[in-house]
Amino acid sequence: MVAGDVRIDPMLRAASLRAPAWWPALLLLSCALLLQGCSLLSKKSDEPAADTENAIATDGEGRKDARDAFTLEVESPDKTITAFLETHLDLQRYRRLNDLAANEVSRLMVAAEGNARELLNTLGYFTPTLTLELKDTPDSEKAPRAIHITVEPGPATRIEKVQLNFQGPVAQDPRDEAQRNEIRSGWRLPPGQIFTQQGWDAAKTVSLRTLAARRYPTARIDSSLADIDADQSTAGLQVGFASGPAYRFGPLIINGSERYDPDAARRIARLPTGQDYDQQRLLDAQLRLASSGYYDSVFLTMDTDEGTDPDAAPVTAQVREAPFQKVVLGVGFTSDSGPRISIDHIHNKMPILDWRSVSRLSLDKNTKLLSTEWTGLPADSGWRWFNLAQLQRDNNAGDYSVDSARWRTGRSRAGDHIDRSVYLQYDYSVSRGIDPPPSGSALSINWGWTGRYFDNPAAPTSGNGLAVELGAGYTLRGENLPFLRVYGRWLGLFPIGSDADPMLAARRPRLALRAEAGAVNAKEAAQIPQSLQFLTGGDTTVRGYSYRQIGVVNASGQIQAGRYMNVASVEWQQPIVRDGRLSDFEGVVFVDAGAVADEPADLGKLKVGTGVGVRWRSPVGPLQADLAYGIDVKAFRLHLRFGFTF
Repeated sequence: MVAGDVRIDPMLRAASLRAPAWWPALLLLSCALLLQGCSLLSKKSDEPAADTENAIATDGEGRKDARDAFTLEVESPDKTITAFLETHLDLQRYRRLNDLAANEVSRLMVAAEGNARELLNTLGYFTPTLTLELKDTPDSEKAPRAIHITVEPGPATRIEKVQLNFQGPVAQDPRDEAQRNEIRSGWRLPPGQIFTQQGWDAAKTVSLRTLAARRYPTARIDSSLADIDADQSTAGLQVGFASGPAYRFGPLIINGSERYDPDAARRIARLPTGQDYDQQRLLDAQLRLASSGYYDSVFLTMDTDEGTDPDAAPVTAQVREAPFQKVVLGVGFTSDSGPRISIDHIHNKMPILDWRSVSRLSLDKNTKLLSTEWTGLPADSGWRWFNLAQLQRDNNAGDYSVDSARWRTGRSRAGDHIDRSVYLQYDYSVSRGIDPPPSGSALSINWGWTGRYFDNPAAPTSGNGLAVELGAGYTLRGENLPFLRVYGRWLGLFPIGSDADPMLAARRPRLALRAEAGAVNAKEAAQIPQSLQFLTGGDTTVRGYSYRQIGVVNASGQIQAGRYMNVASVEWQQPIVRDGRLSDFEGVVFVDAGAVADEPADLGKLKVGTGVGVRWRSPVGPLQADLAYGIDVKAFRLHLRFGFTF
């Protein structure tokens, strides 16, 4: 390694050090101890200070002089280098010690030259040229001296070659070829990239996590070498990964279980016993237990201690159980429904049935809801029984108020990505207002399927979601007539551009496409309950319009639910970068369109909304704010939404 030229100001040369650097600090410490000892001497409490007129004024921080010992300025052709050195140079620690003598400042500058070189090395600059100057500034209000450091960083060191080696079963097992290729293709410092210490450490950490995420939880880095050729400004990287043995999931052991059946916890967790270890499957099992409502906290760990059989490594679930009953008070706000309050009563072990019940009373300016849902424990297959009963008054069903009742019973199954349900449902509704639609009731059998394939279930940036509902039944009011109900919705998030550089992947813009459609096929005389028909408009459908205010206009000029509905949306999402760093904000531009009709031919009469918005990845979830213009109503509307659900 060849060192760059170093030029030091003559004043710095003259200020050579004849005493150890720690001597002033030792002297200062001794004086402080003597002063503390003097404070123990007895004195009259009412005696005034001996020399009040000569008391030394301070700047509020206990310092004798408001000025610093010196000012520090770094000059470099790269603002990133300038900011990095100004932040991390050791000189900054001594800047506020205003009693430093000139020779002490000069000695600090000698050490600062080596410190600056080390810091530049971490950025990939191994042949910098540094000039350090010390100037007296007696008339300055900031400090009596100024230190100026000029940096010519020289060429940045770039990666010339990368060699990743594997040891252990991962190197030989053909089943691990995809995992090896994933580590190689995902290496964060490929040839051509600038070498930095932070990037080097991050690349090793990410690759090790990728290896340890599947089959090899005890994987480690066996060797690593960054061979720097400072003359050529190149670097050769070599990392050796030792996989350790391949592990399989063994039995699930529940610790802390007192109120609830441990076997029920096993069925809820659905840990894939006997299958290859997968960190994501372990986290999914932990999430299922935590979200079941039976536990306040859950933590799953696999036993990888010496002596454990890797082919059947036990998994321990450390749980803290929730009480049998609790009451939860909630408040919320949406731009569609305004403020909302709710009261939930939860019983985790109902008498006789041992089912879980959640009863809710929810009130907002448009909707009043009273419901109770009873859910049984899942069987080994994952299917569970459930019952739902609810009463609702909806004052935002177009231009009408709709009182409705619903009862549902059936079975459901929640999987890793797919949820399924089969159920029998009874619906009843009565509309109130000017020339209201006829009341209706119906009995139907239904099937539901929802698939979620997003990269992040809480705040996705890519992936797809699809939900489908099919129902067939008979109306029970008026003439008994059959009907068929179909409903579906889809959301796709598509990053734009190449993802060859994982470091830049999060900065790519995205295209969000959304579609929704529904149809109720029945004779015109069939009195279909309003709760089974369709309305649209609002935060999650067609922005720029009020919640559920896009519907069918009847003969009285009132808006009511219709038998057919379609919605489409196109949204451009752009992550916001500030000062070269990815922020927690995104800007969006969107166009929404939707229609509701009683005849399929009328679905072409679309209501269109367009606008802009911002997204914030807050610590508690994504917050969305959109300003939309409804072209049909010729008005702006602000839409606020918290969280992501599909």
